[in-house]
Amino acid sequence: MIGVSLKMYFSHARTLAWAGAVADIARRHPAVGSGAATLFVAPTFPALVPVRGLLAGSGVQLAAQDLSWADDGAFTGEVSGAELREIGVDLVEIGHAERRTLFHEDDATIAGKVHAACRNHLRPLLCVGEPDRASDPTEAVAAVTAQLDRAVATAVADDLAGPLTVAYEPVWAIGAPAPAPDDHIVAVLDGIEQHLVARPELHGSTVVYGGSAGPGLLTRGQGRIGGLFLGRFAHDPAAIATILDEVVALS
Repeated sequence: MIGVSLKMYFSHARTLAWAGAVADIARRHPAVGSGAATLFVAPTFPALVPVRGLLAGSGVQLAAQDLSWADDGAFTGEVSGAELREIGVDLVEIGHAERRTLFHEDDATIAGKVHAACRNHLRPLLCVGEPDRASDPTEAVAAVTAQLDRAVATAVADDLAGPLTVAYEPVWAIGAPAPAPDDHIVAVLDGIEQHLVARPELHGSTVVYGGSAGPGLLTRGQGRIGGLFLGRFAHDPAAIATILDEVVALS
């Protein structure tokens, strides 16, 4: 699984041009056509509907960067999971470190958003990551799986939980010149995957790596990294084509 969040970097016009270029790549690339790669993009809210049109027939899934914990009501400025589902969104990003730090989202808020995604049949794209670099990957696995468990707790309690995509994004690697060390990434992803296997209500979930991810990482992982959640290193659509080439080479 390969995904890209545009955050708030692009203008509306640039977003549409970028999405059109990515859709063209996906339509002709064998990694997408064969099913070896699943590609998704997360533009800003105003771009969701036009980007959905640009992605039609490309196989690229549409993701939103956030949602409200509520489905309707007097919540000025919020966007509900019900509306996101109505306009054709497939996944929704929840719990990114920036949301935690800049907008003070706590575990209860994130759990409420996961619940909202699940009850509206949106696949949660749950971001987890330790704030500081752990001395051992085992510490990182313990920290991020605890985050994961807290995030899905209310959805599990209400029998709404299902497959999700977990994006492991160590906070200390977000925005860094390079991603976390390859062996650290592989070890933590493996730990998260084992944790998910032990939770039958979450079977079918996938795990990807984010945090300054870019071209070359899948190749260096030699098949041990199941996907990437990309940011600024995918602002050039050619980088996405390069990563899809890596998928084909590893298949």
